[in-house]
Formats: sequence, C-alpha cells, structure tokens
Amino acid sequence: MVSEETDPGVAGNGRLTALASAVLVVLLFIEIATTPALSALVQPHVFIGVLLAGPLLVKLGSTGYRFFRYYAGAPAYVRKGPPRLALRLLAPLLVVTTLALMATGVALLVTGPDDPGPFVGLHNLTFVLWFPIFAIHVFAYVGRLPGLIAADRRGPQADVVPGRALRIDLNAGALLLGAILAIVALPAAAPWPSSVFVAQALPGPLIAGTVVMLVALLAVRPLRWS
Repeated sequence: MVSEETDPGVAGNGRLTALASAVLVVLLFIEIATTPALSALVQPHVFIGVLLAGPLLVKLGSTGYRFFRYYAGAPAYVRKGPPRLALRLLAPLLVVTTLALMATGVALLVTGPDDPGPFVGLHNLTFVLWFPIFAIHVFAYVGRLPGLIAADRRGPQADVVPGRALRIDLNAGALLLGAILAIVALPAAAPWPSSVFVAQALPGPLIAGTVVMLVALLAVRPLRWS
C-alpha cells in the first residue's frame, strides 16, 4: 500500500532499500553472534562477513540513489523529504565505519594471523565505533521494514509500485554474488582458529562495543525518529 510515497519510483526505491536492509540486519546479527566464540566460529564469521558484501552494495546503491535524486532537486524525492537530521548526520559515519570494518576484515584474510600488521587493532577499533552507530540506525528504522516488505506482496496493492520482481532479483543476485565471494575467501580463514588473536573467551572489543552501544542508545532515546 502506498500512502506517503505518491511516486512509484520513490516507493520502489524505499521497498528495495527495506528488503536489502532486512537481509543485512539478519546477517549482521548472526555475524555479531559468532563473535563471543570466535575461535570456534571464525569460519562462519568470515563466510557471513564476506556474504554481507552483496546486500551491502544494494543498500548503498539504493540509498545513494535517493541521496543523489533529492539533492539534484527531483520533485518526487524532494516531496518525500530527507531523513531526520540526526540520521542524516549518522549516515556518513555508518557508511565509513561499515566499509572500514569490512576492509580491515579482508586485510586480515590477506595477511593471515602470522603477520597481521595493524589490521587486528584497526578491525577491533572499527567495531567499537561501528556497533553503536549500527544500533541507533537499526532502532530508528527497523519498525518500518515489515510494512514496506509486506506491501510488496503479490496482489492489487503491489501493482501500484512496479518492479517487484526486479527488487527481489537484485537482492537475490546480491546474495548469490556475496556467497560466491565468501566461498572463494573461506580457505583464507583456515589458519585463524588457532591464532592467539581469536582465543579470548569473550573478546574485549565486543564488551567495549556493547557498552558504548548501550550508552549511545540511552543518549538518543529521547529523540523522535518517525
């Protein structure tokens, strides 16, 4: 059902973003869940981390397109309006920390555990910075996802916003691309389970990131997101 978004292009963009976001949220929560037992789950951690690359490309592409169209003055996107100011300020930080987290993870696969250089510290530090920003973003938007995804079901309402099959195909194709990359990258994870870097019972960065995340959520709780 299209209520706020009178333009099919705007509504389609929102639904594409919502579907990619839902996939990312599920995968990211699984990825975070592997962290406390990283020595035993480093290979699933690596596989899911690389798998995320596909849906992330879709999310960055759809949100980047909305950003470009809004600031280029496209009438439909101007009528839709931008996200709230706090979320607009957080968005670049989320993009930068997400890309840095993935880049340092890939760098660790390339270097291996014998000589990881500065990348273990950078990966851990990036996670501590990323986790609270990610949590704020999820709490701001997660309530909207079910309605947007359900609106793309088959039926008369779905026909209002064309491109449903394309949206599903883009997300499925992105997952397939991520899965191929993850399979290719998985052998590089083999030396890591025995590494001292993943031997902690409860990794310090996870503890620090969780504390910072809780403080950040308490700090932004008074803000209105919708």
